[in-house]
Amino acid sequence: MDKPLTCMYGVHVFINDGTYMLGFLANFMPIFFVFRVTKIVRHYNGVKVTVENGETFMADAAIITVPLGVLKSETITFEPKLPAWKEDAINDLGVGIENKIVLHFDKVFWPNVEFLGVVAETSYSCSYFLNLHKATGHSVLVYMPSGQLARDIEKMSDEAAANFAFMQLKKILPNASTPIQHLVSRWGSDVNTLGSYSYDAVGKPHDLYERLRIPVDNLFFAGEATSMSYPGSVHGAFSTGLMAAEDCRMRVLERYGELDLFQPVMGEEASVSVPLLISRM
Repeated sequence: MDKPLTCMYGVHVFINDGTYMLGFLANFMPIFFVFRVTKIVRHYNGVKVTVENGETFMADAAIITVPLGVLKSETITFEPKLPAWKEDAINDLGVGIENKIVLHFDKVFWPNVEFLGVVAETSYSCSYFLNLHKATGHSVLVYMPSGQLARDIEKMSDEAAANFAFMQLKKILPNASTPIQHLVSRWGSDVNTLGSYSYDAVGKPHDLYERLRIPVDNLFFAGEATSMSYPGSVHGAFSTGLMAAEDCRMRVLERYGELDLFQPVMGEEASVSVPLLISRM
């Protein structure tokens, strides 16, 4: 049997060993798991981050990449408060929901197309299946409900949600075989995401993405909701992450001069902290 498949937010691929990327990053910086941030305090010369268990982390700067839904929920307290223009950007951008119900089969029985559409009388029931076999070689279809349908499915158990998706598939392919594995996302109710992607709300300016990206003192922001060109996408998140990292690097260099952030000078009077990256995975 294939290794269990790992579903990644916003990415239409599956990774047999999802620890590879984190292992690579761990060669350059410490990575802490299960630390949900509750407070970020910024000072003129540093940032203090508090997590749920009360532990604190100090750094010269922080890069904040938590999803827009988490920022909207105000589960992270900023001290002092973020400026009004930043809060307006957070409040005025929309957050959409599109979940993934992954169905893994023992063999491929569907046509070699990229999508299989589910046509219905109302927009509520319209959805589609993404064919991952075409791109990855795995015998996997991913059901992609969105909007209110996605919210309603989140209230189901994993088994019920997978069965619902399978029933939708049988409307297209009546002879579909039963899946041998399933995986269900709940991006709307997951406290680490509270949504799937950002979008332009009706009547709101498009430059809200840029306003959300602009740093506030030594706090730098990145993620798909900060991308003017590619909102709602992995490449948008990646590109803004690169920009935030460079802005953060320049900020630290202004303070300390030329140094290798990952090889800090050790000594009682020359300690340097690596900028924190705050994200929800």
